[in-house]
Amino acid sequence: MDFLSAAANVRDRAVAGHLADLRRMPREVIDYAPNATVYRYLPEDGSEPGGLPVLLIPPLGAPDFAYDLRRGCSLVEHLLGTGRDVYLVDYGPISFSERGLGIEFWVENVVPRATHRVSEHVGGAPVQLVGWCLGGLFSLLTCADRDNLPVGSVTAIASPFDVGSVPLVAPLRPLAAITGGRVVSSIYQALGSVPAPVVKWAFQLSTVDKYLTKPLTVLSQLDDRDVLEQIEAVDYLMDHMHGYPGRTFGQIYHLMLRSNDLADGGLDLGRRRIDLADVRVPVLVVAGENDVIAPLRAVRRGTELLTGAPEVRFETAPGGHLGVLTGRRSRTTTWAYLDEFLDKHDVASEIADRLT
Repeated sequence: MDFLSAAANVRDRAVAGHLADLRRMPREVIDYAPNATVYRYLPEDGSEPGGLPVLLIPPLGAPDFAYDLRRGCSLVEHLLGTGRDVYLVDYGPISFSERGLGIEFWVENVVPRATHRVSEHVGGAPVQLVGWCLGGLFSLLTCADRDNLPVGSVTAIASPFDVGSVPLVAPLRPLAAITGGRVVSSIYQALGSVPAPVVKWAFQLSTVDKYLTKPLTVLSQLDDRDVLEQIEAVDYLMDHMHGYPGRTFGQIYHLMLRSNDLADGGLDLGRRRIDLADVRVPVLVVAGENDVIAPLRAVRRGTELLTGAPEVRFETAPGGHLGVLTGRRSRTTTWAYLDEFLDKHDVASEIADRLT
């Protein structure tokens, strides 16, 4: 260990109260609707962005700044640095009054509206959607449901298509089958939602080994400022998790956990079925090699279901559920895959424009 660096990190933490730079990238509101505020991130150097715009689609539960975790390890900062026009739709905290919102609310309203607003903001160009976890599933279900959306491509990072392959969930499925899901249903119906502390606890449970060994990790790497900053930023994110609407959680529980319907190709939402085979845009699927919430097999299943997409690219990257999106190693793995995929479909869009 470099004891001088360790001492400097301890001193800076004591003086400033923190090490990580948690300032958010500057942004402006371009559209507002309940549970669907669309932001545009402002290039720091004031330059004019190029390429197709990118719209970031968050999952439920996690705050929107998961895409902008900390300076030096922010996907938003990275995309802006490559000269892209970056947008994000933010759902905001979920309250008890919103307990009736289901998956169809995001698929039929939030994602389509945000996509149209971003496309209009850039003069009608197609939009490249990038979603993490449920955000990726929302994006793909939306594209399957509406083939006339101005979407150029979809990237789904750590999105579990086959919940039956998730080790944390597998032991619960036989119990749910025996009870018909009534025990869990009665709980979330009584509460009206899944509170934020429960969401945080569930996320921490999936990485319990890291939380138990965190003090040792900090002590053993006191000289590595990048590691300490990442730990601090992740802790801050965990302290700002959001809740789930009761109806959405119920659909996830019954349709995806109990029945594993999505692994068979789609979901029955309301009175109709949405099939992933109806996605008609290029798709990049990225799985975390150490992800226990969305393990490789659960994510890879999507590549077998997106039979109507003109291109389906599958990549793996080191990291857990959050780490594959915005971990320290994602800078040279997930983000590199994303850059290449976005650039490729910028060119494809330019060629299509010329031909028309």
